[in-house]
Amino acid sequence: MDKKIGFIGCGNMGGALIQGIISSNQINFQNVFIFDKDSNKVNSLVDKFNVSIKKNITELTQASDFVVLAVKPNIVPNILKELSLDTIKDIILISIAAGITIKTIKKTIGKDCRVVRVMPNTPALVGEGMTAISFDNTINNDEKVYINQIFETVGKVIEIEEKHMNAITALSGSSPAYVFIFIEAMADAAVKMGIPRELAYNTAAQAVLGSAKMVLETGKHPGELKDMVCSPAGTTIEAVYQLEKRGFRGTIIKAMQECYEKAEELSEEMGE
Repeated sequence: MDKKIGFIGCGNMGGALIQGIISSNQINFQNVFIFDKDSNKVNSLVDKFNVSIKKNITELTQASDFVVLAVKPNIVPNILKELSLDTIKDIILISIAAGITIKTIKKTIGKDCRVVRVMPNTPALVGEGMTAISFDNTINNDEKVYINQIFETVGKVIEIEEKHMNAITALSGSSPAYVFIFIEAMADAAVKMGIPRELAYNTAAQAVLGSAKMVLETGKHPGELKDMVCSPAGTTIEAVYQLEKRGFRGTIIKAMQECYEKAEELSEEMGE
């Protein structure tokens, strides 16, 4: 395809998207441009995918039809100051920064800029990402389809109203970290029981992967699937009892609520 896409920021998410796009032939590598102040990240992506380096943000925007803002939220204000409505009037800006609203970006650059807000997650690195997308009202249907296709190269995509984006940050954007802690804790327990460390990690990870697949593919309620494992007076119900006794569900809900509120706080700070 002849569409050209630029990436401001070449970290984990930027790199995962570039890998997905090029591997799927969604965009030819000659039409992928990157800019990052970290030369090691830039050179690594050039070596892997033969993408083109741009020396600054202005040069990148001038060459692109879409620009992905793939930097941390605290860096976004500085990047936005380098963008002007004149330089990006013909492109669509795609932001993956948590807590940064479409309104905030338009307020900084100009109300006529075209913006898409996206929340991917790190499983995109292995093609199993979950990406939520909110479009502003300037994006037409063909453009929506194309942008969805870009993110489908690294996993599943859903379109949501932007008002839900901070909740999605807690639900899927940040949740891989919760799951990694859970896997690590299960592995630590297995090691305590005498299981070798590598075997413990692999077994715990596969158990989580298989359980998630059951939820997605059977259509059964998670509680029903849990009941299938819990035999009367058995080992599993004893473990479940101990988890519930110690506030397992409540702790997860509270953690996600705090994550959501932090995203809301970022939105307020950046909007000022």
